[in-house]
Amino acid sequence: MVVEPDLAHISTGKRKRKLNNELLASAFLGPYFIFFLVFSIVPIFYGLFVSLHDWTLIGKVKFVGLDNYVYALQDSDFWASLWNTSYFVLISTPLMIITSFGLALILDSRIKGRTFLRIIFFMPNILSVAVVSFIWIFVLAPYSGLVNTVLHNIGLLSLGTELFWLDDPNLAWISIVMITLWWTQGFNMILLLAGLQDIPIDHYEAATLDGANTWAKFKFITIPAMRGLIVLITVLQVIASFKVFGQVWLVTRGGPGNETRTIIQYIYETGFTANNLGLSTAMSFMFFIFLIILSFFQLKFFGKKVD
Repeated sequence: MVVEPDLAHISTGKRKRKLNNELLASAFLGPYFIFFLVFSIVPIFYGLFVSLHDWTLIGKVKFVGLDNYVYALQDSDFWASLWNTSYFVLISTPLMIITSFGLALILDSRIKGRTFLRIIFFMPNILSVAVVSFIWIFVLAPYSGLVNTVLHNIGLLSLGTELFWLDDPNLAWISIVMITLWWTQGFNMILLLAGLQDIPIDHYEAATLDGANTWAKFKFITIPAMRGLIVLITVLQVIASFKVFGQVWLVTRGGPGNETRTIIQYIYETGFTANNLGLSTAMSFMFFIFLIILSFFQLKFFGKKVD
């Protein structure tokens, strides 16, 4: 006698298990979703509402529609600060990627003290922006600073000559780039090192048997294997560099003049110094849209090369 399976009972059991799994997943995801909704989504729409008003620290004054956006588009200081930030990104991003990749290659090789070097290179990344900034204010100080002292000792600066790193318009951005590079390269280095260690060693061994030299291995194995990770880190680094604020504000205050005033600093000054939160919020949304468009074109351009 053949017993036919109760298909309806089996189907009902599967549906119950599926429902239980979905309820369990919802229980775990629910708190995060509520947190994300309250602290991320709602503020975005509230900020959009604020940007359409003449709004001060006291509160809403009147509805002005798109006037804040029109004013920001015509504000020369807004575009100047955006260019300053873009200039920083153009200088710093290639240096950060190349330096981090170079350090990752060194630490991936069989050298003594690799663990110690990893700690040394990554250690600045755990410091706060305030600590990093005040360290470099003393390092770059004229007369008694470490950098000028070293330059004097090796003969690159003559006696009585000083470099005013933070007061010279031509040196201020170089100083900010040096500070940011020293502070943040460790994080990218760790990501790239993880990518290098994920490349199968068999590929290099096979290339060695075929007579490939070190450069050929790097060009035809390392770079193709790392290309996707490098693109991702580059996109994230560009976004992070465009949001630069802390070290610039603490080290130069946007000076000398307004030579190093970034877009985030200008938005901050518009909102909390000039007491115009509506305009500063409109600038923030314009900057947000700019970053979205920039990221889209980066992924579009680099994505084709990755494929």
